[in-house]
Amino acid sequence: MSYQVLARKWRPHNFLEMVGQEHVLRMLTNALDNQRLHHAYLFTGTRGVGKTTLARILAKCLNCEQGIRSNPCGQCNACQSIDTGRFLDLIEVDAASRTKVEDTRELLDNVQYAPSQGRFKIYLIDEVHMLSGHSFNALLKTLEEPPAHVKFLLATTDPKRLPITVLSRCLQFNLKRVPIEQIAKQLQYICQTENVSFEAPALDLLAEAADGSMRDALSLLDQTIAFCSQTISVQDTRQMLGSIEQDAIYRLLDALAQQDGKKLLAEIAHLAELAPDFHHALEDILTALHQISLVQVLKDTAGSNEKIKQLAAQLTPEETQLYYQIALIGRRDLSLAPNPLHGFEMVMLRMLAFQPTTETPPRRPVVASSVDTSQPTKMIPPVAIQKENTESFSVSKNWADILPKLELAGFTQTIASNCILVEMTDTTVHLAITATHATLLNKKQSDRIEEALVRYLKKPIKLNIAVTSNEIQTPAKQHQEDQLTRQMNAETAIQGDSNVQKIVELFNATLDVNSIKAVDSV
Repeated sequence: MSYQVLARKWRPHNFLEMVGQEHVLRMLTNALDNQRLHHAYLFTGTRGVGKTTLARILAKCLNCEQGIRSNPCGQCNACQSIDTGRFLDLIEVDAASRTKVEDTRELLDNVQYAPSQGRFKIYLIDEVHMLSGHSFNALLKTLEEPPAHVKFLLATTDPKRLPITVLSRCLQFNLKRVPIEQIAKQLQYICQTENVSFEAPALDLLAEAADGSMRDALSLLDQTIAFCSQTISVQDTRQMLGSIEQDAIYRLLDALAQQDGKKLLAEIAHLAELAPDFHHALEDILTALHQISLVQVLKDTAGSNEKIKQLAAQLTPEETQLYYQIALIGRRDLSLAPNPLHGFEMVMLRMLAFQPTTETPPRRPVVASSVDTSQPTKMIPPVAIQKENTESFSVSKNWADILPKLELAGFTQTIASNCILVEMTDTTVHLAITATHATLLNKKQSDRIEEALVRYLKKPIKLNIAVTSNEIQTPAKQHQEDQLTRQMNAETAIQGDSNVQKIVELFNATLDVNSIKAVDSV
């Protein structure tokens, strides 16, 4: 006998064999058992979720010789004829190839005649959205008031393209994507029945790659059996799908967290040796970042692996969100790159180059640099800073001189410029930051400032950053005041310039003060 592909061999023949779609099965079962039959049914959903299969099972339920029932016998002539495609009163139409109004009229000419073999004459129109506007118009009257012996079963992947007049005449059933767990369970059952040895994680990969389509999962299983020959292994399945190990994704994110460009490029080069699908690689990165974000926001590590927990501690929530957005846009634009590898490299380098904006400070707990993020934060109370004498705060002027020499950049520079130097000893540097900017502070940023101070002072020191409610003169605030002063001086100078005044008088002009911009002093 010729080989029959798994997608056809394992096509369900009754509602009990269907995988998923419990909400649709419940409605159809109740309607059939209670004899509440409609004349037109519309099944919608993505490819491979069971639209046509459900329509054929419903046709068997309506024409079974044992009577109208939700569980057809499968043994009578009607049931077997429908299964083999020889039932004369089941007219299957592919609307994609019969879009003309003449085809629809020819089809409807036979509606008036009674069924020749079964109880009902059933019209199963697949991809019904492909019919032309004139075809829909020809169908409308019959669809609204068909003869008692006629049932219409319509299937489509795009219900939005159907006229509202057609939708209003049908009972609509929206089929969902089949969950990954249910697909994997069905694949295991099929492999056991077909005597195919397998590794369970490999079937999980196939279920995930099927993207909710049971038919696609069976096609992938057929392909994997041919590829693996004997045992369906995780390694062979990944190679066939072009997917990569999760550890490779974690190593990429770890290099990002360490801001190590050399290591990041090395990991990308190692990944390229496996000839992966970079589109899927970005999907895996998005999935990992989503898991990291859940750990960071919910503080619930139950069910998360250790690597996700580590990355959640290394990255800030702002960085996680930024990387997710960059990966999302990069995945969309990957096809525009000269080649997928270069496009993937640029997405990862873009993550390395950009830092989260500080315009809208996120709600983050303030963490001292020497304290682990998982431990309660110890901060110097504002009262202690209020009691500091003016001599202790007089050295804060030196922080503006020290800051440029630390060679900080990006987000870390913003935080450091909003601090003041309270005290410096041989072993410790005490900084103070306002409560407003303290929401930006985390352990990672504190560690970077501490490392910069160690390089600048050329000796090991510990950094302690306290929060104060006092108004303090930070380098950032001083810069803003200096900028404001320069702006006011510039406006005064321009308005008082004799040449400008002559031009205003000569041309009856008006000076646009907003166009005056002060230049930063060098």
